[in-house]
Amino acid sequence: MTVNAALSDAFDPRTTLARPDLAERALEGLLRASAYGDVTPMQCTASVARLRPQPGGRQEDQLIFGEIFDVLEEADGLAWGRSRRDGYVGHVDMEALSAPVVMPTHRVGAIRTYAYSEPDFRSGPVMLLSLNALVTAGERQGRFVRADRAGWIALDHLAAFDAFDNDPAAVAERFVGAPYQWGGRESLGLDCSGLVQQALYACGRGCPRDADQQADLGRAVEASDLRRGDLAFWTGHVGVMVDAAHLLHANAHHMAVAIEPLADADARQRAAGAPPPTFRRL
Repeated sequence: MTVNAALSDAFDPRTTLARPDLAERALEGLLRASAYGDVTPMQCTASVARLRPQPGGRQEDQLIFGEIFDVLEEADGLAWGRSRRDGYVGHVDMEALSAPVVMPTHRVGAIRTYAYSEPDFRSGPVMLLSLNALVTAGERQGRFVRADRAGWIALDHLAAFDAFDNDPAAVAERFVGAPYQWGGRESLGLDCSGLVQQALYACGRGCPRDADQQADLGRAVEASDLRRGDLAFWTGHVGVMVDAAHLLHANAHHMAVAIEPLADADARQRAAGAPPPTFRRL
């Protein structure tokens, strides 16, 4: 088999489902592997599940409820595959996944919501679901709807797939005070690029996972022309402008999602050796 070495070098390992011993069949003829296989779609049925590039390694991403994970290998209680929503490759606990895939009808539109055991807010919560979790709505009783594999959710906390927010900065503002969590995308803790991704998802826009990937979104703008909703990038970091002078970002300095003057955030980045920021408008 002839393999294009230049093409092989161009594949991002974060989003390429391939190892020297095994790769997804779609890569046959593009990347060299000892064997190729077909993926099996499964669905996250935990509130959230860690996605780790290496078994037992550091979390770099998460699946949230309802997202599809294309599994290429199952071993030792772990599934190795790729998140279909943001393309990230890694290992996920098998106990967080279910099959077959149930196609969702709604997404969670609230910052977070409980799924209850009964259509009654006084019943026991089954799980907590974060903004943009994907649910399949079924039976309705009063103010509640039964979500497959979850429980009863307040109907007011769900949004139809064609109902989106229109201000990513406003969505991001709803996360202010949430703890910083490396690799997090959930409302109880997330990182800088996870915050941007969830804000854009809520506005009906696709978004890659990491800050360097997000730096290709939109078009470049100058610091003198900043406005609400623009994205600010440093090496390995991203935030959302809430106005021409203030940045909203999940960061390890505050260990939380916080709003501060852009100049203060930039001064810390410069002190750590980062080059000047760049800015993008969606």
